[in-house]
Amino acid sequence: QVQLVESGGGLVRPWDSLRLSCVASGDDFSKYAIAWFRQAPGKEREFVAVVSLTNTIRYYAEDVRDRFTVSRDNAKNTAYLQMNGLHPDDTAVYFCAADLKTLTTPYSRFPDDYEYWGQGTQVTVSS
Repeated sequence: QVQLVESGGGLVRPWDSLRLSCVASGDDFSKYAIAWFRQAPGKEREFVAVVSLTNTIRYYAEDVRDRFTVSRDNAKNTAYLQMNGLHPDDTAVYFCAADLKTLTTPYSRFPDDYEYWGQGTQVTVSS
């Protein structure tokens, strides 16, 4: 069992940057892969990025690969999503999610594979 709380969202202009944080509590944070998803109004929740247990493997959706960076600091029980070069299409509620990892489970880009979720933080990009 792990609880997740996102923060750092807000209203920004195109080309601006934001850094989202996901603070975990309850269970050992280092046992979980941490992913970021986002959901815009009327759309399905979509994968953004995932980071491995020790911050050595990171995967990204194609739309954000060159602009976003996912990371984690296990000593602080916190994961981050650094978002640069934001544009209006990035507007969404951003969620962090946790998946208890084993050596045989993949780093998934599907929401159903993550069992713990934060409440989300709104990111709005508008000129």
